[in-house]
Amino acid sequence: MAGTSATRNGRVRVLIVDDEPGLTELLSVAVSEAGWRPYPAADGYSALRVARGCAPHAVVLDGMLPDLDGLQVLRRLRYENPKLPVLMLTARDTLEHRIDGLSAGADDYVTKPFSLEEVVLRLRGLLRRSGIEESRSSDDGALVLGDLVFREETREVHRDGTSVQLTAKEFELLALLLGHPRQVLSKAQILDHVWSSSFDGGGNLVEVYISSLRRKIDKGRAPMIHTVRGLGYAIRAGEDGR
Repeated sequence: MAGTSATRNGRVRVLIVDDEPGLTELLSVAVSEAGWRPYPAADGYSALRVARGCAPHAVVLDGMLPDLDGLQVLRRLRYENPKLPVLMLTARDTLEHRIDGLSAGADDYVTKPFSLEEVVLRLRGLLRRSGIEESRSSDDGALVLGDLVFREETREVHRDGTSVQLTAKEFELLALLLGHPRQVLSKAQILDHVWSSSFDGGGNLVEVYISSLRRKIDKGRAPMIHTVRGLGYAIRAGEDGR
């Protein structure tokens, strides 16, 4: 099962939350074979902590956990990232339970027992619909989104064939956005991953750097860096509007 998605580190990050060690291991192997990177967690609190650290592109979430209920975890993940793709696992194949999960924000459901191939196929569909596969790796290892070309190893950025000069922090900020195409990242998430801190005034710092990056990336071209009012920022290709 070869993966085709590209992210900042070349691999999609999948958070796997289940309290059955054997199942978690099998899911991790399946995710790895799909070309993605698994981040396992055995309970709800661990899942929230791991999610803040790895900024997953998708989540496989068991509905029944030993501490927090799976739906509680889902709601908290949704609060941090409203567009994060979530595939729920459940042992209860009831309409009421599926409705509860979907109402809480789950994108899809798989009922135990399930095949690993089905999980991977459903995850791939969620990633594709969320735009994760919108960015791709070129033959020389560059990350490409629309007419934007990003080379992490040489720290080069080009837009429509023109070189874009970025500061170190602007480069890191662009790398984070490109690692989550079409996903809305909050100021807190950006501050945590680019500056590894949450000091007072951090929101204004993010605004300043977003504004500077937007001027350099979007200047004279179709806008790629968008503000989602009240939520944060996202990068998309070939769309108009802020």
